[in-house]
Amino acid sequence: MLRTLVARQRALYNSPFRFSCRGILTQAYSAGPLEPPLLEQTIGEHFSSIVRQYGDHNAVISRHQQKILTYDALDRDSNALARGLAKLGVKKGDRVAVSLGNNVEYATTTYALFKLGAILVPLNPAFNAPQVLSALNHLDTSHLIIGTETNLPRKAPRSNIPLLQHLVPSLKSSQLETELVPSLKSLIVVNNSDGRIDTSEYACTTRYEDVLEDGSGGALEDQGLDPNEIVNIQFTSGTTSMPKAACLSHRSILNNGKSIGDRMLLTENDVVCCPPPLFHCFGCILGYMATATHGSCIVFPTESFDATAALKSVQEYSCTALYGVPTMFVAELELLSSNTIPSTGFSQLRTGIAAGSSIPAELMRKLHKVLNLTELTICYGMTETSPVSCMTTTDDPIEKRIDSVGRVMPHVTCKIVDPSDWTKVLEVGERGELAVSGYLLMSGYWADESRTREVLVPDENGTLWMHTGDEASMDEEGYVKITGRIKDLIIKGGENIHPLEIENCLFAHNAVSEVSVVGLPDERYGECVAAFVVMHEGMKVRAEEIREWVRTKLSHHLVPKYVFWVDGYPKTASGKIQKFRLREMGMQFLKEGKGLE
Repeated sequence: MLRTLVARQRALYNSPFRFSCRGILTQAYSAGPLEPPLLEQTIGEHFSSIVRQYGDHNAVISRHQQKILTYDALDRDSNALARGLAKLGVKKGDRVAVSLGNNVEYATTTYALFKLGAILVPLNPAFNAPQVLSALNHLDTSHLIIGTETNLPRKAPRSNIPLLQHLVPSLKSSQLETELVPSLKSLIVVNNSDGRIDTSEYACTTRYEDVLEDGSGGALEDQGLDPNEIVNIQFTSGTTSMPKAACLSHRSILNNGKSIGDRMLLTENDVVCCPPPLFHCFGCILGYMATATHGSCIVFPTESFDATAALKSVQEYSCTALYGVPTMFVAELELLSSNTIPSTGFSQLRTGIAAGSSIPAELMRKLHKVLNLTELTICYGMTETSPVSCMTTTDDPIEKRIDSVGRVMPHVTCKIVDPSDWTKVLEVGERGELAVSGYLLMSGYWADESRTREVLVPDENGTLWMHTGDEASMDEEGYVKITGRIKDLIIKGGENIHPLEIENCLFAHNAVSEVSVVGLPDERYGECVAAFVVMHEGMKVRAEEIREWVRTKLSHHLVPKYVFWVDGYPKTASGKIQKFRLREMGMQFLKEGKGLE
């Protein structure tokens, strides 16, 4: 049945109109298909149509909670929660911060807020008190929904009571009052501590279960919502040190999720294992929105990433799709290669998404061979573009899925421009800055017009373009290749060096588990190449062997001057390596005399 539905989807996607607007390109400028038409609905309106069609199908499976919600149950629970939140004073346009791991409460809260027209503000549960305080005050947040504990990979659960006491010093008083967050009206607590934390003494907090119960029965009033209204504010995880609050609408994230699911050929019989977090675009839009717009089921293995739980989820629930960033896939493959997890139970896998950073060729081949992810897709995007602007298809040639991020999405336009002259569109094959336009653009950064104007720039025709800061090229068929961040280019003696080229080379070394390359200051050349290498467990290799590998495979000027052995990298919530922090680490290592051996 599933194979038949997928075949039907594939036939539709491969129909003649698919790339009718594309020919052989001469300039690096490409417009996506105009079919199917954009959805002109709110998220709640579209969700209602999915519930009518697939109400008895599973919508959400939370393995760690042993809970399953059908679409009917998710609809009822989100309606009840919406009514309960409305009784607490949540209304259209209010910013409601949510600090939770991947669980049914988060899944339910998402649709409750969307139905109310309140603005969902996902917070990374790993945020410390100053970070939470900064986020809440920047948006004048009215309500905070938070777990009693935060679960992080490979760490014991962290109690959030000290954080809450920092925000609200009088946490035990009967009325919520805090000078630190004057806009805060209520504090809703999800007790995910398995009995380790008793919240009864914190009188100014409200239990999630009570809000749900208070809203049971009765109808949810029409909120008079418009598809173009802001419904989601995402803090950019960013590879820089300054996160920004990107404002996204019903229309932008609904259509982006729908287009992503279309390219994956999702149907109501697909089961998608989603380890990436819901507080990031990867989990909430590529994952939750893409599945919900197609009546598919999403599986949360744990609140935060755990490779063992992810693989067991695929086996136990016969998942047909698996999501991840490269580091997640590497951890899963290592469990299988060591026979920690049996290699059976993956034959039904066919597709999924790899995003966050480029997928090395060797990793892609392993995912095809070991996990049967022969239709794995690659997504490229950024928070400010809701987020996906380019994506491969399930049947793109393997070399395109290794060497590119696919072609532009429907109703989206992209171009490669001269970084020093944005009015100049480059030729096919030339490297420049990627710019994106279309329905998917954010409304802007919340309360930050100056930084909005830096990246959202109109062309001579008045069309707004998001200038991504990513260096890219486009081939004659419209496939886009990301070659790095403009700011990450290493300029050695006047020559541009692209870190990704060296990273892909080193990843093919059998001793290398992970690698990241940055430029460090050099007296003679201005900058030089530094490689930060994580080795496979039990493997040993000398720095000179690493240099010789690059010298043999590439060329002499790309050989790392410094090789640093590390156990891991500073990363964003979505798994992107923060190269600005790697550069800081490298400078410190050099002071300590490391890296030259």
